[in-house]
Amino acid sequence: MEPIIVLVHSPSVGPSTWRPVADLLTAAGHRVRVPSLLEVAVGGEPPFWPRVAGAVRDELKEIPTDHPLVLVAHSNAGLFLPSIRAGLDRPVAASVFVDAALPARTGETAVAPPELLDFLRPMAVDGILPRWTDWWDEADVAPMFADPAMRQRVVAEEPTLPLSYYEQTVPVPAGWDDHPCSYLLFGPPYEDMAEDARERGWRTAHLPGAHLHQIVDPAGTARHILGLAAGAAP
Repeated sequence: MEPIIVLVHSPSVGPSTWRPVADLLTAAGHRVRVPSLLEVAVGGEPPFWPRVAGAVRDELKEIPTDHPLVLVAHSNAGLFLPSIRAGLDRPVAASVFVDAALPARTGETAVAPPELLDFLRPMAVDGILPRWTDWWDEADVAPMFADPAMRQRVVAEEPTLPLSYYEQTVPVPAGWDDHPCSYLLFGPPYEDMAEDARERGWRTAHLPGAHLHQIVDPAGTARHILGLAAGAAP
């Protein structure tokens, strides 16, 4: 039984960041789900991680419980993957972290380190942050988008998250990594995460690009995800 591929986007952006990859995988005959996390931190109170795990679980509720999954997390969705895994009552064949933050090995993980919180707090107005792409200079944002139309789609659906989303900590349930895990690096500043993954004994691969490279090179990203999930060279 071929696993269903579950592409989990960062709550800082939206599901359109996975749509080109999802479309290619679907066209190639794979079953794919792209849960939306756009509402998990809007108008609510922390902690938000249970709603992230719940949104993924709800997306999969019609899938038979014996059907295996491949979980794929991009960016800070990686921090929620242990909670997502712990909340699923079905087998997980593999997890792939794509240019993603890694959860702590035990205990709990801060969504944002202190230096990022120091950067974000002055931006918040009544506790609400600007959209993620508005945090950075245009010189940093523009290289992530080769297609102006795709940039418009991604930016249009970005949520304005509360600062409290980044102030939360996320638990790391024991035994969440009861299946093969791997890491796909695009580039800076995630090299340390890829090294951490290697130190954990995970398979790693490098597909050079900016942080949203999956929308620039969906074919290459899909190929690497499939290879890493299968335990083969991408």
